[in-house]
Amino acid sequence: RDVRLDYFRGLGRFIIFVAHIFGNAWAAWIPARFGFSDATEIFVFCSGMASAIAFGAVFAKRGLALGTARILFRIWQVYWAHIGVFLIAVGVMVTVDQWLGTNGSYATGLMMDPLFDDRARQAVVGLLTLRYVPPFFDILPMYLVILGFVPVVMLLHRQWGRPAVAAFVLGLWFVSLFKVFELSREPWGPTPWFFNPFSWQIVFFAGFAFMRGWLPAPKFDRRLIWAALAVVAFSLPFEWEPLLNVVPQLREGRDAMGILINKTHVGPLRFLHFLALAYLSYVAVGEGGRRLSGPIVWLICKVGQQSLAVFISGLVLSFVASVFLNVAGRTYFTVPFINLAGMATLVAIAFV
Repeated sequence: RDVRLDYFRGLGRFIIFVAHIFGNAWAAWIPARFGFSDATEIFVFCSGMASAIAFGAVFAKRGLALGTARILFRIWQVYWAHIGVFLIAVGVMVTVDQWLGTNGSYATGLMMDPLFDDRARQAVVGLLTLRYVPPFFDILPMYLVILGFVPVVMLLHRQWGRPAVAAFVLGLWFVSLFKVFELSREPWGPTPWFFNPFSWQIVFFAGFAFMRGWLPAPKFDRRLIWAALAVVAFSLPFEWEPLLNVVPQLREGRDAMGILINKTHVGPLRFLHFLALAYLSYVAVGEGGRRLSGPIVWLICKVGQQSLAVFISGLVLSFVASVFLNVAGRTYFTVPFINLAGMATLVAIAFV
């Protein structure tokens, strides 16, 4: 295993958990509040690296057919993880509404109400066919579609080499920036998926390419470090909320960037910001991750090693934590308590 991959996958799971708790004061300190990119890029990039380790060797040693079969099996697993976590979340929210007498407001807040009105038949079929993809349940469907591109990329690499892979990945991302490829998240409306897989595949295959050796690992270069720091420093004023409230022109500037920082389609500046952060992290942990040691790192790595189980558990736990804070109130005691208790539960789930 690569300790760096396990560590940052684990770190990403904790960040996603914190980010999904509604009204969570700790969410003011996640990476998304200080730059264009966020934990989603960590999730997708590291998934690409992990897929290169898990499936790349199968394609190389056993051929395209068996490699594709392994990818299809993983898609099958993740598909049922998505269905399962959605149904569990529905059950939890409906139960909470019954216990608290909130008249369906929690289920409605997560856009689950189509399951209980005249759209129910469409919603059930849409759930099973990935045409009903509510917010907060859209990362795994995106990942499913991207996994389907892996055999295509491996075939292109085998037949025509890295230039063909680069042309496919970059071309698909560039075209999707202009909303050429969109998937609907609702059978009854034209609303597109929040995470467009035709765009996000560039983040996935960047990680995939580094781990496969198609892209050389960057050198520890002082000039690159300063360039990465400049990108991060440029991004910060446009995302840090306290500064945006004081200088409204910054918010206007952020809005003017539009497609350059768009999250749905991975805008160029957003992707550049992530690459800069990734490089700085790569430098910070040292060669081979030699600076990553100690009990805290060990616990975070354990979470990263059980990525899928922790992710789907953390999603449900974040909803439960939101309910707890709504009932108990958001105080200097309850907020740290629920965040730390949730993180401890994620660690326990990883060990189990």
